[in-house]
Amino acid sequence: MKGKYLITSDSWFLAPDGQEYRGAWGEIEILEDNILGLKTNRNSTNWYAKIGSEEKHVIIAGCQIHYAVKCSITPSNIDSEMVNEKGVKYYHPSKIYIAE
Repeated sequence: MKGKYLITSDSWFLAPDGQEYRGAWGEIEILEDNILGLKTNRNSTNWYAKIGSEEKHVIIAGCQIHYAVKCSITPSNIDSEMVNEKGVKYYHPSKIYIAE
């Protein structure tokens, strides 16, 4: 895999900005299982995806990746304005971490 991808994870994760996200976008690099300083066994994931640059990235275990979509254009991470059934406006925050 080379290029920029939008990765959707199976569960929430905390990004370097301290916020919770469900996906990450950026340059991707597939890493072997010794990246965290330990060797995993057959019951664990044996690869990881590093999404982002060397200075700003997240590492997601391969077993937690649900979808990978090649996406060269930065996806929108602007909060969405929503209106509930009573007409009250609220904002729904983006769930995509832009790792650039």
